[in-house]
Amino acid sequence: MARRSPASTNGAPPTDDPAHVPAPALVARRASGLHTTVLLAVLAVTFGFVFWVADQVYAPLSLALGPFATLGENVLAGAWIVVAPLALHIVRRPLAGIGAELLAAAVELVVFGSPFGPAVLLSGLVQGVGAELPFALTRYRRYGWGVFVASGVSAAVVTFAYQCVTYGYLGQDLVVVRLAVQVVSCVLLSGVAARLLGDGLLRAGVLDNHAIGRAARLRADRARSGR
Repeated sequence: MARRSPASTNGAPPTDDPAHVPAPALVARRASGLHTTVLLAVLAVTFGFVFWVADQVYAPLSLALGPFATLGENVLAGAWIVVAPLALHIVRRPLAGIGAELLAAAVELVVFGSPFGPAVLLSGLVQGVGAELPFALTRYRRYGWGVFVASGVSAAVVTFAYQCVTYGYLGQDLVVVRLAVQVVSCVLLSGVAARLLGDGLLRAGVLDNHAIGRAARLRADRARSGR
C-alpha cells in the first residue's frame, strides 16, 4: 500500500501513528501481530522436531543407499526446508520464511539436539533465503502452485551452491545426480508439501485469522459477486 502524506488525506493525521489509529483497527492490527507470533512459535517447535526426525533418518538412509550413501543428505533436503514456504503460504509477509526456518533450526539444535551442531543455523538461513526468493520476486502477491514449485527449485539450487562451498561438492563424483536428487526432494518435500499442508490446515479452519484465511474469504466473496 502506497504511503500518504497528511496533505493527501485532506488534513487527516497519518494512520501509521498508533495514537491516531481508530481503536477497532488498532486492536485488529495487534491481534494479527499476536496471531503471527504464536503461529511462528508453533511452526518452529513442530518443524524443529521434524528436522530432528530427518536428522535421525539420515544415517540409516545413507546406509541403505550403499554405494550412493552420500546422496542421503540430498534425498532428505526438502524435509529440512518445508517450514519456510509453509510460513509464507500462511502469513504472506516478507522474511516470514527465513524467520520460520531459522527458528525451527534453533529449536532443532537447542531443544532436540541436532547431531550436526550449530552449523544448522547457517544452513537454516541459506535454506530460508533460497525458499523465500520466488515469493519475494512476486512481491509476496502470488501463491499458486508454480511459485511453490519455483520455491523448491530455488531452495535446492541456493542450498546446493552453499554445499559446494562448504563441502566441496563440485570436486566429488555424482555432482549432477546429487543436484537433480536435491531439486526433486525440495520440490516434493518442501514446495509441494508446504502448499498441501497449508491448504489442508485452511480447510480444517485453523488458519482463518491469518492472511491465507483472509485471502480465501476474499476469493469466495468475489466468486459470489460474479467478479
